[in-house]
Amino acid sequence: NTSLADLVDAIEADGHGLVMCMGKGGVGKTTIAAAIAVALARRGHDVHLTTTDPAAHLTDTLAGELDHLEVSRIDPHEASETYRNRVLATKGAELDDAGRATLAEDLQSPCTEEVAVFQAFSKVIHESRRKFVVVDTAPTGHTLLLLDATGSYHREIARQMGDGGRFITPLMRLQDPAQTKIVLVTLAETTPVLEAAGLQDDLRRAGIEPWGWVVNNSLAAAAPTAPLLRQRAVAELEQIDTVRDELANRCAVIPLAVSEPVGITALGQLAERHPAPVR
Repeated sequence: NTSLADLVDAIEADGHGLVMCMGKGGVGKTTIAAAIAVALARRGHDVHLTTTDPAAHLTDTLAGELDHLEVSRIDPHEASETYRNRVLATKGAELDDAGRATLAEDLQSPCTEEVAVFQAFSKVIHESRRKFVVVDTAPTGHTLLLLDATGSYHREIARQMGDGGRFITPLMRLQDPAQTKIVLVTLAETTPVLEAAGLQDDLRRAGIEPWGWVVNNSLAAAAPTAPLLRQRAVAELEQIDTVRDELANRCAVIPLAVSEPVGITALGQLAERHPAPVR
């Protein structure tokens, strides 16, 4: 049975790279992303842990600081404000008052936020060429919009450069398994597994192959002894088998913990344990 520790071993082998934890809301993406980042930082690697999820509370989950670990968030409003100011300072510098007013109005459009978040995300992707960057993504819908913007940018660059041009876009980095590892996080329940499988199909259509899956909070992996809990644990096995045998290239199953893994120590333990096989 693969553990989170095994996944971290495989991630660490490359020495740097982008790790993106994806999935629906409420499956524990923030916890898994934080656990991976803490494990890599504890092994002496420089790690940047960031989130694109406005609802994620990374600092609460970490509840402390750690050497080699930088934590940030890509806040859509903040990114938009920075982007607007930059455009007004550069493009707007040569315009008269009326031109600046028109530009400022254009920059209030909803597209501005998408472009701003995409630019902040692109910067993070670029950073992963020399260190580990772990991204706790927003729930599926927002993430797919971001990937859509990444694809549109790629197509535009390809069109401008023509056949002979040499270029690498953020999308190409996401499509390169040597640079990016997508980790799909789910629960051992029918609906979350179906939703994660749907996300995997969406990613594949964008030419991105998910690297691994994490089945989080598994009762079966926790090996309960109480009869009712054992019954519920057995009910999970079918879903775990589906993920392991039919959907995932590699799959880690994380036991349900007695308490929420909050804080550097608890997060570190998540990626240290090698639980007993689930069966």
